[in-house]
Amino acid sequence: MSKIEDVKVLVETGKSKKVAAAVQEALDAGDKAQDILDAMIASMGVVGDKFSSGEIFVPEMLIAAKAMSKGVEVLKPVMAGDGSSSLGTCIMGTVAGDLHDIGKNLVVMMLESAGFDMVDLGVDVPADKFVEAVKENNNVVLVACSGLLTTTMPALKEAVQTIKAAYPEMKVIVGGAPVTQEYADEIGADGYAPDAGSAAVKAKELATA
Repeated sequence: MSKIEDVKVLVETGKSKKVAAAVQEALDAGDKAQDILDAMIASMGVVGDKFSSGEIFVPEMLIAAKAMSKGVEVLKPVMAGDGSSSLGTCIMGTVAGDLHDIGKNLVVMMLESAGFDMVDLGVDVPADKFVEAVKENNNVVLVACSGLLTTTMPALKEAVQTIKAAYPEMKVIVGGAPVTQEYADEIGADGYAPDAGSAAVKAKELATA
């Protein structure tokens, strides 16, 4: 089994105490930091799928994310030195009327790991606050809006449409339990992610498109 495969298994099983050493071993064996990072993101995608299908629950997902962050800590100095620049700034928040932050925090961590500079607006974020954040921060390439209650779906729609009205070119990604691809399309979002792992993949696609 390659060193990268070791890292993937450790992330998927949430072995946060062993991940850092495994990442270092992979680097020492000549694996590229970007490849190791992509492998960890893929592992979180697997974890996300298991979460979506009810095989695992939030605690396991958080444990895997924590394991990944330990691996990312080892990669950060390496990646900072090899000229792989930031993918840009991403503004993230849970929409107005919604106080859920576990999913959002997971996504923030995943996107940060994937190479975005994250601005976390927290929870219960009104639509115009997203627009203000785009205005106030440099090099914003993506806005991520999360909503976990069916009752906050209209707020998600308002957020997307307010951002698009102010910045028609801005890429907006949405996610959360009641959100579907169809709903994302209907409200004019550029991307939809069912879980944190796929959010990182989708965000990267949108930012580099």
